[in-house]
Amino acid sequence: MSDLPPRDPHESFDGDFEDAFEDGFDDIVAAETDRDPDLAVIEAGSRTLRTRGGPQQGDVPGRPEDPEVDRALREVEAELATRWGETKLEPSVTRIAALMDVLGEPQRSYPSIHITGTNGKTSTARMVEALLGAFELRTGRYTSPHVQSITERISLDGAPISAERFIETYNDIKPYVEMVDAQQEYRLSFFEVLTGMAYAAFGDAPVDVAVVEVGMGGSWDATNVIDGDVAVVTPIDLDHTDRLGGTTAEIAGEKAGIIKQDATVILAQQPVDAAQVLLKKAVEVDATVAREGLEFGVVARQVAVGGQLLTLRGLGGEYDEVYLPLHGPYQAHNAAVALAAVEAFFGVGSQRPEPLDIDTVRKAFAAVSSPGRLEVVRRSPTVVLDAAHNPAGARATAEAVGEAFDFSRLIGVVGASGDKNVRGLLEAFEPIFAEVVVTQNSSHRAMDADELAAVAVEVFGEDRVQVEPRLPDALEAAITLAEEEGEFAGGGVLVTGSVITVGEARLLLGRG
Repeated sequence: MSDLPPRDPHESFDGDFEDAFEDGFDDIVAAETDRDPDLAVIEAGSRTLRTRGGPQQGDVPGRPEDPEVDRALREVEAELATRWGETKLEPSVTRIAALMDVLGEPQRSYPSIHITGTNGKTSTARMVEALLGAFELRTGRYTSPHVQSITERISLDGAPISAERFIETYNDIKPYVEMVDAQQEYRLSFFEVLTGMAYAAFGDAPVDVAVVEVGMGGSWDATNVIDGDVAVVTPIDLDHTDRLGGTTAEIAGEKAGIIKQDATVILAQQPVDAAQVLLKKAVEVDATVAREGLEFGVVARQVAVGGQLLTLRGLGGEYDEVYLPLHGPYQAHNAAVALAAVEAFFGVGSQRPEPLDIDTVRKAFAAVSSPGRLEVVRRSPTVVLDAAHNPAGARATAEAVGEAFDFSRLIGVVGASGDKNVRGLLEAFEPIFAEVVVTQNSSHRAMDADELAAVAVEVFGEDRVQVEPRLPDALEAAITLAEEEGEFAGGGVLVTGSVITVGEARLLLGRG
């Protein structure tokens, strides 16, 4: 069934967003009480973008086979670990801007697509990368966090850079990092140094376009020293509320910081208050907006073997029979956002009326992978890994599991970070887990297994909760529980709660 209202693909909207506000923006939104509030606020007015008239993704790398390279990489990782971690930050771009200055502003040497939002950023970035690569552009992709190897964060041509290149890039910029450290009140953080490495590596390659995922927020995120030609905002929900704000509107205010003067903004469906904030920012900087559900979106989707078959409406028209080897409605929406972002990058809807080549689009999406996102890593029983770490992500995962898998009995393995809304995450999974094994990963941020168990008992009841502080023991216990109904009974295991938990489970289960 179509998620979109019917529309003439050649129509255009020439209304001015500011005029819409003058005519009573709030009144228009308030009056739309009998329909989707997200569409109501977005339709209230904006300057919109409408049409007028990839290589295979690299898998997650393991440790280097060469002992000397592995030793050198561990030394780099150890040096980076002495810096502020990704959850400790001083909200400004002062230090990263200083580093870019002494490096010669490498981030200005290529165009970029900048991606923020609460959930779906990495999958969307990988889809954007695949599409651009399929159209024979050399890509650089910067995403975070990593699943198993730190080298995953920086990719060239659809694959993580080699350990040797990672080490070389770090050593190249290290003197400049130390120079900036000496001049600033605080040293550059772990994430700031990695961001500098990515921008330098992209400039050195050189790439035709960079696909950059925000680390946290937007305005003061280290990645925000680029001026993205296309700014993408995936769905916004509550996460990092201590840093970004307690409402989706406040969080949207931070994430809107990536929307730059005269850019094109691709908006996924948003909560009503977040949409208002994002559209107001677009007006302030004279950005052009394309909105999911209006200018682009998912027309139809059906479950297929190993993924789903989509019909997408882009800025240039309809793209049918697009196979996406990823599960879940949310991945279909990520695909629509990624397609619109690439269309906007190529000028579809503004400079050229024709759509992208359909065969190339199909080839790109068919090659997409997203490790740790509903990834099947074992059969008999089936073990699935998913990096959902907040309630919104968990709800999307729970829906996708129910659609894509026919488990007669699903056992959860949950290891979460202590700074997350673990109750909300567990409540999202409660309807689909027969039992849950709570555990903890090796990160210093991991929530203590006993503390997590106390919350889980309140959500699931004592009889459905098992505690195994060691992840290997938790996996073994969950697999045993899933096998209780017999080899052919359809039991399964879902490992979730944190990217780190998923990454460690992936290694234990022989992947990477």
